[in-house]
Formats: sequence, structure tokens, C-alpha cells
Amino acid sequence: MDSLDLIQTFREVARRGSFSATARALDMSPANVSKYIAALEARFGVRLFNRTTRKVSLTDAGQLLYERSGPVLELVQMTASELQERATRPSGRLTVTAPHALAHAGLPALLGQYLTRYPEVSLNLRLTNRELDLVEDGVDLALRVGPIPDGNIIVRRLARLDRVVAASPAYWRAHGVPQHPRELAGHRTLNINRAGEPARWPFVERGKPLEVALLPYIDVNDVAPLATLALMDLGVAYLARPLFQEHLDSGRLVSVLEAFVPQDFWVFAAYQQRRHNSAALTALLAHLESEMGRPDGVFHLATNPLNPGV
Repeated sequence: MDSLDLIQTFREVARRGSFSATARALDMSPANVSKYIAALEARFGVRLFNRTTRKVSLTDAGQLLYERSGPVLELVQMTASELQERATRPSGRLTVTAPHALAHAGLPALLGQYLTRYPEVSLNLRLTNRELDLVEDGVDLALRVGPIPDGNIIVRRLARLDRVVAASPAYWRAHGVPQHPRELAGHRTLNINRAGEPARWPFVERGKPLEVALLPYIDVNDVAPLATLALMDLGVAYLARPLFQEHLDSGRLVSVLEAFVPQDFWVFAAYQQRRHNSAALTALLAHLESEMGRPDGVFHLATNPLNPGV
């Protein structure tokens, strides 16, 4: 028996003035009613009822408990109702984290659509390139790009993120078109700098991973400048194809080394558990899956470039 059961039984006895009447009202045996009251009295160390052969009445301590327990039970019942609603109807507050790159790739509009559809949900969006701990940092959902090494969280693929190595036609004419990824070491590269980590661009050769170490011409800590820099003939960027497609289609940028670019780069949703998620989180996952991926599973929201270093 828990404390709420004990107090609810106590309040019923106080209202009815009878153990037997309480037993009938709660569909319990009189012995169990007596057991509940005795357990509550033992827990508080005070007598709660004056008992006669015909009736029970509240003691001074019992009167205090009766007065104070009413608002508590009402609050518990209201909270239980709200929790049940959150399990079935999207509401409440969600904390979502994502890398800065996705903020340039249409994520705010995507979340805005979700909030418009579910107005009872509020959002705490934390943009950071640092991988937050879902438990310690109180995160409901983490959107991440690339592989996720943590095996203690649930990971759902949202969309594949195809990438290209690209520069302007003028840059390729001036510096030559590389035929192999290692030749990029001799080019001006535009790179995302991840907290001072060495610049390494991932490729594949004959099915095996290949990393190319670079000395970047320009290091940036955000993807936003990459489009402008590449279009100004300043260097080579490693970009997400869908997020840069308009410049490739117009010919202002030209991609190279496509046979060496990995095809297993994904946008993931990471969360803590499969069961008992709130309706708000379940609805957000469904919304992201629906809007971020085409039937072929390729990420297609595109306003600005993404770099593989995000």
C-alpha cells in the first residue's frame, strides 16, 4: 500500500464516520480499512480517530491531516490527469539539441511547423556542436550528423546526407581538378574547425575508409561562410549536396571526386528510451521523419551548406 491509498482511505473514513461504510464505498473489507488506518497512525506516530462501538471521529491530529491532505490529493489528481494527457496528446516542454549547421539548413522552420501544429508544446532549442549528455543535460531529443558512438541511447535514422567536394569553375581552372582525394593536400581547402582538431576529410577507396589530412586555407567554426567563400573562388569545400544543390545546378560550383565520397552519412535523432515517451516527443519524431527525408531517405531541406566536420 502506498501513502496516497492510505490517505484516501483515511479521508473517506473521516467523511463517513464509519469503517464499515467506508469499506462498502471503496469495495474493501472492514478489516483492510482498519489495517490502512492503523498503518497511517503508525507512520505518523499519532492517533487519528477516536473510536467507539458505534462511530469514529477525528482527533485533533486527524483534523489537521484532513485539512492539509485535501489540497495535496487534489494536486496529485490534477497532475496525474495532466501526465495522462501528455502521454496521449502532444503538450508540455521539449528540450532539443542540434549542431549549428542544422540551424542553417531549415531546422528552425521545421520546428516552427511542428509547434504550429501542436500549440500546447513549447520548445527549448539548444544549438551546439558539442554532444550533450541526454541525461545530465536534460535533453529529450538530440539531432546529430554522422556516426553516433554512444550505445546507451536510442538512435533513429532520419535522412541520408549526401555530400560533395566542390569549388567554383574559376578555382578549378586556376588550380587543377584533383583525380584522387590525396591531391587535396595541395589545394586551398575551406574547413570546419572542431575545437582545434586536425583537419581530416573522410573518403572511401575500393570500399575502405580513407582519411586525408589537410592544412586548411581557411578554418571556420560555423558552416554559414562556406558558400560565400567557395563562390568567391577562394577554395574547395566538402559540403552536403542537397544543401548546396542550387549552386551545383547553376554551375557556379562544380563537384569532383564523387566516386570517393562516402554514402553512409546520416542525420540521426537520438533519445533515451523506446517506451513511455511523451506524446510530444513521439509526434516530433514522426514530424521529422516525414519532413526531412524523401522516399529515398535523402535529406532535402536546403538553404545553406553543411560541412562533414559538423
